[in-house]
Amino acid sequence: MSLEFIQPVSDVAQAHAMLQPQRTIGRSINIHTSHTGMPDLKNVQLALIGLLENRRDENSLQQLKSVDQVRKQFYELYPGNWTSSLVDLGDVHAGDQVDDTYYLVKNVTTQLLVKNIIPIFLGGSQDLMYPIYRSFDDIQNMINVVNIDSRFDLGDIEAPISSRSYVGKMVTDQPYNLFNYSNLGYQTYFNSQDEIDLLDRMYFDAIRLGTLDADISLSEPVLRDADVVGFDIGVIKAGDTAFAKAYPNGLTGKNACRLSRYSGISDRLKVFGIFEIPIDESVTGSQLIAEMIWYFIEGFNYRSGEYPLIIDESYVKYRVPIEDEVLTFYKSMETGRFWIELPFISHVNNKLKQRTLLPCNRQDYEMACDQIMPDRWLKARRKNEV
Repeated sequence: MSLEFIQPVSDVAQAHAMLQPQRTIGRSINIHTSHTGMPDLKNVQLALIGLLENRRDENSLQQLKSVDQVRKQFYELYPGNWTSSLVDLGDVHAGDQVDDTYYLVKNVTTQLLVKNIIPIFLGGSQDLMYPIYRSFDDIQNMINVVNIDSRFDLGDIEAPISSRSYVGKMVTDQPYNLFNYSNLGYQTYFNSQDEIDLLDRMYFDAIRLGTLDADISLSEPVLRDADVVGFDIGVIKAGDTAFAKAYPNGLTGKNACRLSRYSGISDRLKVFGIFEIPIDESVTGSQLIAEMIWYFIEGFNYRSGEYPLIIDESYVKYRVPIEDEVLTFYKSMETGRFWIELPFISHVNNKLKQRTLLPCNRQDYEMACDQIMPDRWLKARRKNEV
């Protein structure tokens, strides 16, 4: 079993956990140690795992040795009113070759998915998203991936995989399981016009940093529809992390925590990862990452069970005539969230093979009432027809 290759949490981090006051996460979480071994995973819902691999980060000059600074900050926090069971499984260390690490990450993820355990990865280079994506090959066809990043990471599909090109490999490598890729927080000057045009031609979603700054709630429907979320910590502005490798503009720490909570509250989400954690171990940055994990778990504990969505009397149905279409919206009376129906198209090779409900927001409904087609609906419809 690949889980046997996960290395225990270091003695230093374990000791730090034991020194914390009663009721903190460090005193309540079940930790994989060299003394007690792997925790019992029965009834576990969430698992924290470090991924100590960054050799395909184009800007990294040293090997990532540890994410213990984040662990220590996380252990110091107090849990919310949570009912979920959380364990810290330890670290996946770098293999002899990067492909060896990929193999381990893929298999660890698959085993946790089979057990219905959501892994929370703390990682090095973001190309580790590729083996995470491949872990769904034998479990689920057509998944949605969301990347919270200042860059699209499409890269040169002919070049070897790296932290800047792994998304291109997801798109082009068989088996083709990527139904939708979405980017949240991109900054135009970090992305070539060719990449921007390619994303548009493939009907993928992208929301610019400035748009998120104006209304962070626009990200919620995108994250509600995600199976995997990868968070590049470099998308957060330098002033909020104090990491040496950071940019002056980016998400605020507050919005990073909001995105993490939206991710956790998504009933569909199965994997959450925070990547590109620098080796300089800024206390400020590590504290922020710890808080992001906290908010993800907080969101998880407030899941409402609305995926897969089963329409009943607790949903209000709205039909909106627009152009030559009639758009059908559903609103949950419990959460106030909206969905729009994407119809099955019988005369084309429909990828989804069924009607599906696309998460949206009230703004999409109001736009339709004003005779403006919602952009996410149009992209999903066109992608479904390809």
